[in-house]
Amino acid sequence: MAKVEIYTRDFCPFCTRARALLESKGIDFAEYDLSMGGPQRMEMVQRAAGRTSVPQIFIDDYHVGGSDELAALDRAGKLDSLLGL
Repeated sequence: MAKVEIYTRDFCPFCTRARALLESKGIDFAEYDLSMGGPQRMEMVQRAAGRTSVPQIFIDDYHVGGSDELAALDRAGKLDSLLGL
């Protein structure tokens, strides 16, 4: 199964939507909460080519983008193969 990482913030509806989609597929993921800032925020910005919005989602180091991009992959039938399902 793929390694999934998601950078989030408290009270973010897009983060909630992305987590729910991954959870509905039974995917375990590492979540990095950026609510208080910290060094992980800079790490996310670097990995996401300057994007600062959350969530930012990575599957096996492939930068998916945010919740809209994750949902689009699912609708297109491409998410399951990325996740190794």
